[in-house]
Amino acid sequence: MKMIYSVEDKPSFGKVLVFALQQLLAILAATIAVPAIIGNNMSPSAALFGAGVGTLVYLLFTRFKSPVFLGSSFAFIGSMFAAFAGGVSMSLGYLGLILGAFFAGLVYVVIALIVKFAGVNWINKLMPAVVIGPTVAIIGLSLAGNAVGDLTTGRVMLEDGTQAASPYVCLICGLVTLFVTMISSVYGKKMIKMIPFILGICAGYAVAAILTVIGTSAGIDAIKVIDFGAFKSMQWYPTFTFVTAFSEPFAYGEVGSMAAYIGTIAAAYIPVAFVVFAEHIADHKNLSSIIEKDLLEDPGLHRTLLGDGVGSMIGAFFGGCPNTTYGESVGCVAISANASIVTILTTSILAIIASFLAPFVTFLSTIPNCVMGGVCVALYGFIAVSGLKMLQAVDLNDNTNLFTVSVILISGIGGLFVKFGSVEITEVACALILGIITNKVLSIKKSKSE
Repeated sequence: MKMIYSVEDKPSFGKVLVFALQQLLAILAATIAVPAIIGNNMSPSAALFGAGVGTLVYLLFTRFKSPVFLGSSFAFIGSMFAAFAGGVSMSLGYLGLILGAFFAGLVYVVIALIVKFAGVNWINKLMPAVVIGPTVAIIGLSLAGNAVGDLTTGRVMLEDGTQAASPYVCLICGLVTLFVTMISSVYGKKMIKMIPFILGICAGYAVAAILTVIGTSAGIDAIKVIDFGAFKSMQWYPTFTFVTAFSEPFAYGEVGSMAAYIGTIAAAYIPVAFVVFAEHIADHKNLSSIIEKDLLEDPGLHRTLLGDGVGSMIGAFFGGCPNTTYGESVGCVAISANASIVTILTTSILAIIASFLAPFVTFLSTIPNCVMGGVCVALYGFIAVSGLKMLQAVDLNDNTNLFTVSVILISGIGGLFVKFGSVEITEVACALILGIITNKVLSIKKSKSE
């Protein structure tokens, strides 16, 4: 896809603000979902602040050449739980989150130094298009269940814990969002074509709000989609992780063994960091194909790794959640055809400012799952298709390539994952590892003949 705005382009101030809001909407749901899942009074606003600061750090390390936003990483959820529960890992609570993010970021720094001196050719040989293409596709396809599940989910809950809104009502809101997004992107002119997500979300939210108001007035629970009650319990300012950690460092029990505690946190975070490293490469390969610039060469994989690693450390210092590059952000770049780095920079600043605006953050959090599901159908689909596009130059008549792609797709879509204690190797990472092994094993004969 040809970019309307390339990395170096600078749209007008008004357009940049609109584009930045669109990026923020694309990444918001996932970014604030992680602290909500972890619980323990973690602050979604602080996670948003940490994501904004982490992205600024990433942009600095990559010399403002890589247009992607960093948000809270789902891969570290198990690791974060380990900082709050289980034996000596209860000892330091929030301080454990910061310590764990440091370990994860350190893995990136070490790998970045290796890449700096060894170059990236070994990665290109290890992960050619036949491996990385279907892996990128799996990133999108593995999220398909989330998007479809969200399409039938609202925000209002009844006293018995069940959802108030009918799944079919939610589906209507989600489909309105999806079709307005697609129609705006395909038939829209100029600015309309570049902000399909904002228009789609506004349309879906408007329909959901109208139905909710009618349902509240008429006492019809089945059409109550949005939980406006969230405004009554707004968190007016971010509760930063480092403030809680250093003001109450021993709130979760006495430290029995510092060495054991550090070992527990290291074991929970470091292996996951290696898994996320594989996804980091896939994301940047995908983004490179979209903007038609090899980010592994310029600014260089070592810089993207440093930016991701250090950005993750700093993001967790403020919000508790290690960050990672977001597929939603990459998808937004692809669909809007806007790779302007100024947009990502403005999005990071907007995220920081928004984290202090309780009504704004609360409003965004009231966007029902079905509306975001409609957007994500398009976003995740674009990620999957962009991966498949990488296979256009691959000869699938060659059984080596055919088996490699087959193994990756089936293991990824089938949901193959491996878990060792609190460490889970995700389906994307498993598919990538299995694909690399398959490709290397089946290429031995070819290498000897050459």
